[in-house]
Amino acid sequence: MENEQISIDELLYEIHAGFERQGIGSPEMTVKALSFLDNINKISRVLDLGCGTGGQTMIIAQNISGKITGIDIYPKFIDILNDNAKKLNLQERVNGIVGNIEELPFQKEEFDLIWSEGVIDGIGFEKGVSYWNGFLKKNGYIAVTCPSWIADEHPKEVQKFWTDAGSRLDTIDHNISVIQKSGYNFVAAFTLPENCWMNYFIPREAANSSLFKKHLGNKTLEEYVKGDNYEMELYQKYKQYYGYVFYIGRKK
Repeated sequence: MENEQISIDELLYEIHAGFERQGIGSPEMTVKALSFLDNINKISRVLDLGCGTGGQTMIIAQNISGKITGIDIYPKFIDILNDNAKKLNLQERVNGIVGNIEELPFQKEEFDLIWSEGVIDGIGFEKGVSYWNGFLKKNGYIAVTCPSWIADEHPKEVQKFWTDAGSRLDTIDHNISVIQKSGYNFVAAFTLPENCWMNYFIPREAANSSLFKKHLGNKTLEEYVKGDNYEMELYQKYKQYYGYVFYIGRKK
């Protein structure tokens, strides 16, 4: 039945599977973040956490000669990533596995670079950079994106939205201090431009509209789309106050 209830996991897959990226970002910003890494040709092992279908993973692979492991909790995303790696003839260097970014199945100090775009706020910035530090070699890099305050004023409506979503917004200075306290030297931080949001919002809106027709009357979908629309409206209204920020640190 078209109006059968659909789970959130099924919704997430149906909406996002066809996207090049499953969140805020762009190939240009991934390349910009890579530009801050010294001796990039010596990076042999990379871990991409919350990789989705591998949009940024493939960009990294095209700029780094080492091997890359992508981890995501959604098996179908990993299937797409591995298929895309084969299509780009990168299967010898790029491999996706299903896993939990809070319970990594690796040896300590195994990686030269840990990358994560758009998921660290789901577990907490401090928890993420602290835990992942253990899997980096000495002088290895961490590069993550996280929603952050980019202005002194912090509108309550924005604060409530992110809190209700199980996340939080901190200032750039606060997050830099967290990086430094978690065993890294701070390397760089830069805010992602508005087009990184639109690159995600516009196709998501189109996918939501298509699903709305496919699952007419589905209450789970209606609530989900309502939340997505509110997120987009909120950003348009308050984008001068918050945004996604790339943070890069180097393990001491």
